[in-house]
Amino acid sequence: MHSSVHTRRSRAVHRSDSTSAVATSPTIPQGLPIVETVDTPINLARDLSPVMDTVQEGLERFAEDVPYEELAAAFLEFDRPPGTDPVLLVAEAAASTTGQSYRGGIEPTVERFREAFRDSGRITSLEDLATLDADDEELVEAFGAERKRRVLVDIAAVLVERPEDDGFEALGSWAAEADVYRYEKDPIGQIGGIGPSTFQYLRQVAGIDTVKPDPPTVALVEAVDAELESSLPVETLDRSPLDASTPLRVVASVEWLSLVTSYTMLNIDRIAWYEFGTERDENPVEEVG
Repeated sequence: MHSSVHTRRSRAVHRSDSTSAVATSPTIPQGLPIVETVDTPINLARDLSPVMDTVQEGLERFAEDVPYEELAAAFLEFDRPPGTDPVLLVAEAAASTTGQSYRGGIEPTVERFREAFRDSGRITSLEDLATLDADDEELVEAFGAERKRRVLVDIAAVLVERPEDDGFEALGSWAAEADVYRYEKDPIGQIGGIGPSTFQYLRQVAGIDTVKPDPPTVALVEAVDAELESSLPVETLDRSPLDASTPLRVVASVEWLSLVTSYTMLNIDRIAWYEFGTERDENPVEEVG
């Protein structure tokens, strides 16, 4: 595989984990991962219009004054500092594995890595990155924790084994094909230090419309869940189908929300980051995390 930095700013197709559009009739679509992942106490013979209306209104309240479409577009159109450089995109996801904030940890880590390895010409491709010693002194200085360094090198090693001739295309193709519900069987999901959140973050930076099951998303799912529990009549819904008890149930819950409302999974992810994250500033679109 011959990797190069692309100059184009967007990909032709942005795949979403929501594999079906919102049903034209107010019933829950069948055959989706959410059906297997979340115990959904909904009688499909019931009229679910009140459910859909309540969830839409609830998310609209959180989305008010949030530039979620711009925030999502920054990912989908690669209008962020790494651009379409596959080495820097992988570096960003790897830098997130220790749970640091974007501006406080991820962004400065990637910038140090860029200066030490990309700008210097030492790393020009994913192939170069895959052969880098995780204990390299410059990498230790730039990237810090061993967990982040090993994830960085190991992701590159997986991607260079793919059939695509280009690093950016290899990353994008992997991200489009990857199934978070079976992440443990994925070559990247099997890398030590990668859980559902990092797995999903790597897919996001690769242009996939999906969600990270991180603390802000958990908080949003719990808030919408509480509203559903308190506002819907029992004849419509025995209890809320949302569940934030595990990372995969958080992903499945957001998938369900994206199916019964007008918001995409990435829209919901950005709303959660903006409303429940700790990094909001005066210009979040330019420094989206």
